[in-house]
Amino acid sequence: MPDLETVLAGLRRRPDAEAANLFAVDAADRLILDAVSEAIPDLETRTIAVIGDRYGALTLGLAARHGVTGVRVHQDSYTGEIALSHNAVDAGLSGVFEHRGLDETLLDGVNIVLMQLPRSLAELTDIAETIALFAAPDVQVFAGGRDKHMTPAMNSVLGASFESVSAGRGRQKARVLRAALPVRPQSPTYPVTAVLGDVDLTVVAYGAVFAGAKLDIGTRYLGGFEKKMMPGAGQIVDLGCGTGILACLLARARPDATVHATDRSAAAVASARATAAANGLDIEVSRDDAMSTYPQSSVDLIVCNPPFHEGASLHTGSAEKLFEAARRVLKPGGEMWTVYNSHLNYRRALADTVGPTAVAGKNSKFTVTRSVV
Repeated sequence: MPDLETVLAGLRRRPDAEAANLFAVDAADRLILDAVSEAIPDLETRTIAVIGDRYGALTLGLAARHGVTGVRVHQDSYTGEIALSHNAVDAGLSGVFEHRGLDETLLDGVNIVLMQLPRSLAELTDIAETIALFAAPDVQVFAGGRDKHMTPAMNSVLGASFESVSAGRGRQKARVLRAALPVRPQSPTYPVTAVLGDVDLTVVAYGAVFAGAKLDIGTRYLGGFEKKMMPGAGQIVDLGCGTGILACLLARARPDATVHATDRSAAAVASARATAAANGLDIEVSRDDAMSTYPQSSVDLIVCNPPFHEGASLHTGSAEKLFEAARRVLKPGGEMWTVYNSHLNYRRALADTVGPTAVAGKNSKFTVTRSVV
């Protein structure tokens, strides 16, 4: 079994962006591992779940330090799953974990949970309620994060699902919250459903999905250009679909087209499927890494509201990866319609990567562009 420091030092982020200011392990990962090791001397006898392990520090760190196997892991990000699998092979630790959804299969009988605290309180609520609903009555949760991303509201969210919540000592600007004595929710908060009257859509959202059950203003702005988008497009992709609002608008407006919605987030995919079903629309939804499973030159039209960050770091790597994917997947003459915060000035990147790019619209905050392969 490799030693802990060797494993942590070897972690990489691939297939996510890698850069000098982007890290595969941080002080919170190390503190969580130390906190659970100090508190639970017989970890090898426990049933363990890991939630939100970004690149494998928690899962592989447990295996390296304690020799545990059979760890159940939920990562919302598909690229996080890929990175964990790659890192496990590199560390010689393949087979010590199993990927699960955020559901009973992850948590049934679990009495130890390790997790990185999400920045979203909605996501934390969804996770905490799911643990309280399905885990063993004696479950103990070790949830860590960087001080700059933690708020007192996180204690309150955990306190709604656990009778006992306490904070450990901080170290290197990180801290671990411990929760125990779960309170079974009578009616889980998520998914939530909302009716968007101005676009006549019902939206269903799980806790981790971007914008929740609302129509974010960038998506709203891009949706207003639907009639100008490539006429007669037979294969359409909502790339980074979130709750699938753009896919639904396009499927409703173009019933003869095949509309796809794809995202790397498990919560987004579940939300988009539920949103399509709630509106009686036939949309093909998939969890994927930047359309990696789509054939080359197979799509006529792509719509995209790309991210502008990697986790907590401002970084354009994810957006650039989507632009490269669009170039590969679009047919000759195909179009990509993109909305972005104007200060990001993605027009040059789109022109260099996808093809000739023109500004189709601009308001006080957002720019919409049309790129042609």
